[in-house]
Amino acid sequence: MFEALADRLEGAWKKLRGQDKISQSNIQEALREVRRALLEADVNLQVVKDFVTEVEAKALGSEVIAGVSPDQQFIKIVYDELVQVMGEENVPLVQAEQSPTVVLMAGLQGTGKTTATAKLALHLRKLERSCLMVATDVYRPAAIDQLVTLGKQIDVPVFELGSDADPVEIAQQGVERARAEGIDTVIIDTAGRLQIDEDMMAELARIKETVQPLETLLVVDSMTGQEAANLTRTFHEQIGITGAILTKLDGDSRGGAALSVRHISGAPIKFVGVGEKVEALQPFYPDRMASRILGMGDVLTLVEKAQEEIDLADAQKMQEKILSANFDFTDFLKQMRLLKNMGSLGGIIKLIPGMNKLSDDQLRQGETQLKRCEAMINSMTRQERQNPDLLASSPSRRRRIANGSGYKEADVSKLVSDFQRMRNMMQQMGQGRFPGMPGMFGDMGSPAAAGNRPVPPGWRGYSGGATSKKKPKKDKKKKGFGTL
Repeated sequence: MFEALADRLEGAWKKLRGQDKISQSNIQEALREVRRALLEADVNLQVVKDFVTEVEAKALGSEVIAGVSPDQQFIKIVYDELVQVMGEENVPLVQAEQSPTVVLMAGLQGTGKTTATAKLALHLRKLERSCLMVATDVYRPAAIDQLVTLGKQIDVPVFELGSDADPVEIAQQGVERARAEGIDTVIIDTAGRLQIDEDMMAELARIKETVQPLETLLVVDSMTGQEAANLTRTFHEQIGITGAILTKLDGDSRGGAALSVRHISGAPIKFVGVGEKVEALQPFYPDRMASRILGMGDVLTLVEKAQEEIDLADAQKMQEKILSANFDFTDFLKQMRLLKNMGSLGGIIKLIPGMNKLSDDQLRQGETQLKRCEAMINSMTRQERQNPDLLASSPSRRRRIANGSGYKEADVSKLVSDFQRMRNMMQQMGQGRFPGMPGMFGDMGSPAAAGNRPVPPGWRGYSGGATSKKKPKKDKKKKGFGTL
């Protein structure tokens, strides 16, 4: 996401490189690049005008910091303004003092509203909040069946009365069922339309008046650009919404919707959908998103993803194996599968600062190499996985593995040698030494592949939300951050 915008903004920094300070004359070219970048990202025109005006005022009025070049200082100013435009801080889902908390989902057809309903239910279930999804979309064929199927997939119950019932009645009975069963949160999936019309708005208004939701969330397709902000404003004026969920953000290289919704509509973005899987929903943090837009990764989100998948005891055992050079192919396979559970390789890599320059082709090569490694490891015996040195000294074993996995003996030999170098490197790092990285995945980890971007020294915001005060609740006894 945001690749096009990040590339364009980099052109703005280049306009200031080599300058000794920011001035009225040398900042104009950089501001033109910022303006062009935002317009090409389909950001609302008024947002662009306000953004550029604020950046110019802050840049010309800022004091020169010792040791920080003008382009680095300009990056910091743009970062701060991006955070300001997108809402400054995360706005969490409100929870009622007395259960159930009612959440009403609204939106046009095709925005991923039903899937977003299930994603939100799974997110709340991870926070140990019980949920009930209510299917009121009686118009779209198989909409109810879709929600029921998703409910079974995430183990969340669905209340439905069939396609012949009145949506208002379904919503009311669903809330009553949740109250009777002591369920914490009710999420009501409503019907959408291809465009805003009076019937849809009237039905939404009746459902809202009947169930009195604490949250009314508008599901918006981020790929509609600045139109997403206008849609949010229209719904807010006619129905009254408390927030938005941006879907398909992983497919939007421009980012216009994320930058426009809050400023134009006044409604905060509460969650973003970053993939098709039901687990692919993240709380929206403006500071982290600004860091991604500037190509500086998002370390906190990466850590949170790891915390969801990694057990603290397993992580400690893995660390001991690495430091003692007892890390084997079984452990490596386990780590690869953990990485898969966290999401796509591309999605994970781009959360790492400095790795935004990797092309889609390089990421695909990395995905392919992971699959090749897994296939070859699966063709090994248990003894060979636990003792990689057996393979280093036995060509016949390597040939057998090559035949079993469908690759060449040379591929198996490379896997074994790369693995041994990686294991030695990890042991040396544990002893305080930092040797060069081996080529397990080609040149993906090299500085040349990742690109070098200037980072303001001492800038705390660079790490992608390091100053964020909101932290997700975690069970510290069970979860922790382990070795990836």
